[in-house]
Amino acid sequence: MNDGAARDAEAAPRRRSVANRVLLAFAVVLFAFAGVAGWSVLAQRAAAREAELMRSGYLPLNTVLKDAEATQDLWNSQLNHITTARNPADKEEWFRAALSVGRPKQFAAVRAALARALANSEDNGVRDVGRELSREATAIEKYLADDERRLTELFAALDRGDSKRAEALRADLVTRGIQGKRRLRNLSERVQRNVDALLAAARDRERLAIRLLFGLSIVTVLVGVGMALYARRVLAPLATVTERAKAVADGDLTPRPVVASNDEIGELAQTFEAMVLAIGKANANLVASERLATVGKMAAHVTHEIRNPLSSIGLNIELLEEELAGGDEEALGLVKAVQAEVERLTDLSEEYLSVARRQAPRLEEEDVGQIVTEAFEFMRRDLQSHDVKSELHVDDELPPLMIDEAQIKQVIFNLVRNAREVLQAGGSVVLRVQSTGGGAEILVEDDGPGMDDETRERIFEPFFTTKSSGTGLGLAISMQIIEAHGGTIKCEPNEPRGTLFRVVLPKQ
Repeated sequence: MNDGAARDAEAAPRRRSVANRVLLAFAVVLFAFAGVAGWSVLAQRAAAREAELMRSGYLPLNTVLKDAEATQDLWNSQLNHITTARNPADKEEWFRAALSVGRPKQFAAVRAALARALANSEDNGVRDVGRELSREATAIEKYLADDERRLTELFAALDRGDSKRAEALRADLVTRGIQGKRRLRNLSERVQRNVDALLAAARDRERLAIRLLFGLSIVTVLVGVGMALYARRVLAPLATVTERAKAVADGDLTPRPVVASNDEIGELAQTFEAMVLAIGKANANLVASERLATVGKMAAHVTHEIRNPLSSIGLNIELLEEELAGGDEEALGLVKAVQAEVERLTDLSEEYLSVARRQAPRLEEEDVGQIVTEAFEFMRRDLQSHDVKSELHVDDELPPLMIDEAQIKQVIFNLVRNAREVLQAGGSVVLRVQSTGGGAEILVEDDGPGMDDETRERIFEPFFTTKSSGTGLGLAISMQIIEAHGGTIKCEPNEPRGTLFRVVLPKQ
């Protein structure tokens, strides 16, 4: 691939795949759904951990703390009446049991609850809270541990009958008990606040999940509707191609414009229209070939039947013209008119006969510039006699081509004669021969009135002619000759006015 082709390939837009675009749209929805679903799974796992934390941690811990707080209330209540009791010794047994059994058991239960749910949790934040609560519970236990010494001093003062000292010690123990209860209540409230925070976080996640699911549902519906409309628009050309295929099956081979679409469907539509165009051209060529074949058979028969009589008539007219020489001018004029008509019929039969004798070109390596020059020089006198100006431009160093000299000259004769016939006096014909793509290009230009698009499309059809006289076979034969050489012939508008015939002969 040369540099120009490479640049064209790089500049050409990349084809967008319909399947890829549809897949991408659904992938966006799938990823969004997967993200929300993944987040929902993580949220559910977090909710499960928090529920387990509340069930096995905060709720038992809160229960134990409430029990400890109630026990401390009972402790304080018993202290309020210890100095007025009739038998303080009985009360002393209860206080001793509470200090040695009840209080240690309650704080052990607090530590056990913290260890089960908080201290051993996988969540670092939960473990930090557990350690902080554990330190506070230990501090409360240490604070209340000094009650045993003060209680011993209280009962000793009661035994001595030192009511004043006993009352002071009781008041001190009650104050410490109230302070201990307050600290236990603060600890319980902190646990409750953590529980409330967990519940609030769970509610926030629930609201966020609802919003996300609601938003995802809306996005899914919108994307679904959008994809349905998009798919309908993308696939619309496919329905057009289907209808077009039905029309072609019914015989409609007229080329139709293709809506630009840089995807597989657009490529299919363009390929289909190119196929229809090729089929139309093939059918047109087949029809033309069949018509020419019919003309050839007819021409062979007609020519065989009338050629000899025409030759005899022509010979007799010449003899009659010799007899009338110097005689009646009117009779001589009639003879010449008959002779002209005989010549016209002879030329017409020769043209039909050329169709009947159509043969494959005999290719030999020739100088196309020299052949065109010889044909042009042969036609120059005819152009001058009709007051038509003429020019010939032949490029230097034209490549030698494998062509049939006689057939190429026939094409040049037909094109130049057609140009001369459409020109008024003072018109001009320009003949150019130039190198192109290793072959040669022959241009025949005139500055005549030109022709419309419909006429240009039919100009190469057999028997189609815009002249009052003529067979309409000259250009059809010319096209057959050029196509037999592997070339092309086209009729184009000539700027600023007139007609241009472009013949391209490739290098074989």
